[in-house]
Amino acid sequence: MALDLFKPTLWSRRFINNMDKALVFKQVVDTSYQGEIQAGQVLKINEIGDINISDYTSTGITWQDVDDAQREMVIDQKKVFAFYVEDVDSAQMNVQVMDGAMQRASFNMADTIDQFIAGQYDEAGITNATNLGSSTTGLNLYANDMPDLITYMHRYLKENSAMGRPWCVAPPWFMQLLRYAQITLGTATFDTPNSPALEGASSGMGFDFYESNNVSNDGTDYRIMFGTSDAIAYAGQVEKIEAIRRENYFSDGIKGLYIYGSKVVRPDHLGVIHAQFSGLTT
Repeated sequence: MALDLFKPTLWSRRFINNMDKALVFKQVVDTSYQGEIQAGQVLKINEIGDINISDYTSTGITWQDVDDAQREMVIDQKKVFAFYVEDVDSAQMNVQVMDGAMQRASFNMADTIDQFIAGQYDEAGITNATNLGSSTTGLNLYANDMPDLITYMHRYLKENSAMGRPWCVAPPWFMQLLRYAQITLGTATFDTPNSPALEGASSGMGFDFYESNNVSNDGTDYRIMFGTSDAIAYAGQVEKIEAIRRENYFSDGIKGLYIYGSKVVRPDHLGVIHAQFSGLTT
């Protein structure tokens, strides 16, 4: 087998395409800093401070110095995968084989990245012991709690002037409560259907809900993040994909290096709910 026929861009493309499908948190973060990055690189993220508004008078205009508020995102995560195939050339000609291999590698890489981003819940700026729970006193959630909870989530984001459609990444049990509340509580508990509160059909309080098993938890208390797309910055890319001939084997090895980094850049646009599943009904 001639390793010089190995096409890293072909394998990289399969890896990236499959990983993008598997990543959940990447759908809710700001990826505008992606570009060309390097391991250990520190990306400077600038924010413009508030602009003062004053009365116009005959004495002239008062000019304001606007200081850039700068945050740093470090590309400090380096993850690798390595597996072997009987023949790289044959695998490259067989889309099923290539996709199967890269799908598994990319899914597990996406799983690792999602856990990393989910672990940044402790940088959220929106917390409330009564309505969102806390690390010491989590909420015991039932389906009938969901409409009120969503209105609080929406309120806190809007009070911090967070723009854009909000998102929430939640575990499967949280999604079950949402579905149950939408189906049964419209007529059972409330005078009017609660779909607007749950979906945002007319109230403007709709969230884009994403389901993930990677929501940070200790087995009981779940730290469910919600926010807008400018709250968390993320950048990642395939650094290298190489093929090697495995010594003492009639097979070829494929190894890849993926680098990435993430940073909460707008904590005031990011909230966390501390909660646990208590049941469908009280």
